[in-house]
Amino acid sequence: MGDTNVNLAELIGSRICHDLISPIGAITNGLELLDMVGAVQGPEMELISGSVGSAGARIRFFRVAFGSASDHPLGRAEIAELHKDIERAGRVRVHWAPSEAIPRNQVKLAFLAMMCCESAMPMGGEVEITVQGDQWQVMGSGDKLNIDGDLWKNVTTGRFPNKITPAQVQFALLPETAGILGRRVAVETTSTRVVIKF
Repeated sequence: MGDTNVNLAELIGSRICHDLISPIGAITNGLELLDMVGAVQGPEMELISGSVGSAGARIRFFRVAFGSASDHPLGRAEIAELHKDIERAGRVRVHWAPSEAIPRNQVKLAFLAMMCCESAMPMGGEVEITVQGDQWQVMGSGDKLNIDGDLWKNVTTGRFPNKITPAQVQFALLPETAGILGRRVAVETTSTRVVIKF
């Protein structure tokens, strides 16, 4: 495709999420109207509503993690609401410590790091995101972690001995995105904790 400063992967991620969020929002509005008039009730309605809410939250999360990012700030309230929506359908609890608005490109890095942590916590756990000065730390902890040594050892360089699968794409994107922002990724792992710094 030749030399270009356009990141096609980010643009594709943004486009897919943008096009999906509108119909998901319309379904959510329709379910709320059905609930208001009492047309449909019961566990079936709860299942549909919960699934649609979870899908919408994940799409909004992916739009930040995989989409194009700028230094336009995201506020704490918006980030906290997004995490709360995701937690409803997941096993991972998120603690977002920064209180101020954060540039979107840095939130993107934090979300990619969160996804790396989540991949190590199939039984659930907690992810804590903190910032001291210009240094970010994303720490995942749980009773039973499943750490893929090849992924975690090589996420600092972005060069992996084995082919990356779609479920592992965050491990490749994290060091690449960090490098664009002039940052380097550092990792620490134990049997109950994974730490990513950038």
